[in-house]
Amino acid sequence: MTKKVYFLPMPKPHCIRILAYEGCQLLDVTGPAAVFGAANEDRAAPFYDVGIVSPDGGLVRTNCGVALDSTRIGGTADTLLVVGGSAGLKAALARADVLKWLRTAAPKAQRYGSVCTGAFMLAAAGLLDGKRVATHWRSCGRLADTYPAVSVDAESLYVVDGKVWTSAGVTTGIDMALAIVEADLGAETANLIARHFVLYQRRPGYQSQFSPMLQAQATADAPFAALIDWMQHHLDRDLDVPTLARHAGYSERSFYRKFTEATGKTPAHFVEDLRLDAARTLLGKGLSLKTIAGQVGLKSSGRLGQAFERRFGMAPSLFREMHAAG
Repeated sequence: MTKKVYFLPMPKPHCIRILAYEGCQLLDVTGPAAVFGAANEDRAAPFYDVGIVSPDGGLVRTNCGVALDSTRIGGTADTLLVVGGSAGLKAALARADVLKWLRTAAPKAQRYGSVCTGAFMLAAAGLLDGKRVATHWRSCGRLADTYPAVSVDAESLYVVDGKVWTSAGVTTGIDMALAIVEADLGAETANLIARHFVLYQRRPGYQSQFSPMLQAQATADAPFAALIDWMQHHLDRDLDVPTLARHAGYSERSFYRKFTEATGKTPAHFVEDLRLDAARTLLGKGLSLKTIAGQVGLKSSGRLGQAFERRFGMAPSLFREMHAAG
């Protein structure tokens, strides 16, 4: 008697469609796409089916001149993302057929969202009303003024509100894509991708677009930029004015004046900002408050709690509870 062999059908890949258009931001498309593509590596069958769609299909020229192949909008997707762009966004917003498709496809998706100013497309389609969303810091005011039914989070790198995922733009699309992979395939897979991409760290969505480190690097001169980098890696040390002045090669009085002029904050306020931003990130790693306080140089959990609540308006324990799934 011949034994019958039954083969179970392979699960259908999770369909991801990224909406691009003429003049869109290249990295808004390729950053998330690369993350999802990396998640397919070393698997018996791909988990994601990643595709780029556009209003008319064919080659889409991005903001930097690189053209991407695409198919014409249509059908549905499990995950639908709309990318941002400055030059081509106005023309894309004027396409009634695109907005109509979004209104049909997005509600049927498991999740939908945007990268950068792609939020304007979703808002124009009425898909962000009553939702808390992120977009690029330069466009937060305009998005809030144009679409008052949308709650714009001007701080966060990315925001998840129900099935709506939105990010602040450019590299934050990678952060959000990693969070999506974690939600679908687990933290281990997302962390392996981050390591493969040689990322400095995985950034949680609640991390601010306006980190003190980034702002200082943009405004401070070379000696202070190097000093700030050193400070960030030695937060557990005593970072008082004498120590910092000595490390920077200035007298204490000259250092205090020049540092305050360069960063817009006194050394003490700047150091506290660095410490609290680091503490906020560490809260997502399951460390005790005492351990976090020691690592960021705030000495005790009580001192950490006081400074954290003064800065963020809530206790560290409540913040950890609110973002436990992030």
